[in-house]
Amino acid sequence: MHRRTIFNLSAITALGLALLPSNIVAQQGTLKQQLTGTWTLVSYTPNSNNRPNYKGILILESSGYYAELFGPPDRPKYKNASQPTIEERVAAQPFAANYGTWLVSEPDRTLTQRFEGAVIPNNEGAEVKSSVGLAGDELKLTRVLPSSGARQEFVYRRAR
Repeated sequence: MHRRTIFNLSAITALGLALLPSNIVAQQGTLKQQLTGTWTLVSYTPNSNNRPNYKGILILESSGYYAELFGPPDRPKYKNASQPTIEERVAAQPFAANYGTWLVSEPDRTLTQRFEGAVIPNNEGAEVKSSVGLAGDELKLTRVLPSSGARQEFVYRRAR
């Protein structure tokens, strides 16, 4: 091939890649690069009990830190927010939140979260490993909690 033909093919290829949607190009990176970003919860299934109405967010920073919050949107409000009753606190418990560091294993396609802080104190200091299913803008995480042995499945969609 002539140099000019090779140059033209290279230029056309580069232009074609530049015109692709950014999420398609991002999918070509490492698993960590593909997971980095903000995800909104689509469904949550603890121990085979689907809870599709749960709302939540998972933020995976490229620096290796994460934050995760989720729960039902229809929790009852406290009558007195500064002094909730025991019953009101129990009713609010389905809400979960944790933060810490994260890393991935490319060969195993797993995400490991190290809980630095959590609503459930027993989870603090624990590592939770999730299997990762990733298809386009949908992320599926399946994990078992070390404190209780509970199996959880999360389906997230990339936030826009």
